[in-house]
Amino acid sequence: QVQLVESGGGLVQAGGSLRLSCAASGRTFSSYAMGWFRQAPGKEREFVATIDRSGDQTRYGDSVKGRFTISRDNAKKMVSLQMNSLTPEDTAVYYCAATQDFIIRTRTGEYDYWGQGTQVTVSS
Repeated sequence: QVQLVESGGGLVQAGGSLRLSCAASGRTFSSYAMGWFRQAPGKEREFVATIDRSGDQTRYGDSVKGRFTISRDNAKKMVSLQMNSLTPEDTAVYYCAATQDFIIRTRTGEYDYWGQGTQVTVSS
């Protein structure tokens, strides 16, 4: 089992950057593929990015490609999301998630564990 705690959210102006972090507990962090999702008010939870167990393979949602970068440090049990060129449309609660699948996943139902989320607000 793994517990996830996100941090790094906040208020930023359009065009700015934020870096989200997700700290994991447990001894088997490297056994999990990790993902970031987001949910804006009144909308469904949306896939943002995912990274495989080793960090070699990543995938991004179409709306964030070229602007966001996911990375992980298995020694520190951390996964991060660097967000650049933010727009008001990126405003949402961002969630970190973990899955024990061998391959990366992009659907919420494919993830086993979730953090509580961190709010990101981008002002225009």
